[in-house]
Amino acid sequence: MCDYYFDGKGKAFRPMIVVLMARACNIHHNNSREVQASQRSVAIIAEMIHTASLVHDDVIDDANSRRGKMTVNQIWGERKAVLAGDFILSAASVALARIGNTTIISVLTQVIEDLVRGEFLQLGSKENENERFAHYLEKTFKKTASLIANSCKALIDDVLDFTSCADRLGKPAAADLKLGLATGPVLFACRQFPEMNAMIMRRFSKPGDVERARKYVLQSDGVQQTTYLAQRYCHEATREIRKLRPSPEREALIQLTEMVLVRDK
Repeated sequence: MCDYYFDGKGKAFRPMIVVLMARACNIHHNNSREVQASQRSVAIIAEMIHTASLVHDDVIDDANSRRGKMTVNQIWGERKAVLAGDFILSAASVALARIGNTTIISVLTQVIEDLVRGEFLQLGSKENENERFAHYLEKTFKKTASLIANSCKALIDDVLDFTSCADRLGKPAAADLKLGLATGPVLFACRQFPEMNAMIMRRFSKPGDVERARKYVLQSDGVQQTTYLAQRYCHEATREIRKLRPSPEREALIQLTEMVLVRDK
């Protein structure tokens, strides 16, 4: 079951960022491009934590597809899927303990806590519009950016839920709405169509809610506004990355932020 997700066909976005950042920082501090064993371990652990969270998310969401193929829970059932996610997380914990650096252990265990807290935040919503957006950004950080330190990645995911077809995305279109989730495009669209407030609070549970909400989003500037927000985070990330000494790895990190904005799956 674990091998099913670790098939080498994922984007490996998180370990790529970790390795590039490790090399860029090593060049900045001691002019060495060599990646240390502990840094390589962090890259592997980051992908393991992410994959475990995907397995558990698919159980919670009763998802049918992930990365263009059937989910673990659809093939082997929910109980075995939960245990598979737990096993991946336990293997990540063992690898983390072997690093032997208390600072790294503290940081990555905080990531795991954030993932769980983010899932709880995703289950709730706020009546007040300003509080609702702050709630969304906090959820986005805890569920995604805490692990990859890159909020724009999650924001673009939310945009693609409205603009990309299911075949390219690897999961059903409008999946977030069907799960009752009010993402960035929905929250921005709500400012133009206040009647969406009631749908958000009932988590799009009434017949026709998903279709109506999707129509409102596409009629509004919600997708564009969410893209602008992602661009702002990307620009902030780029500004911080440029503080490092020039290197091919630093430039690759900058290019990654640009690629995230224009991807379509």
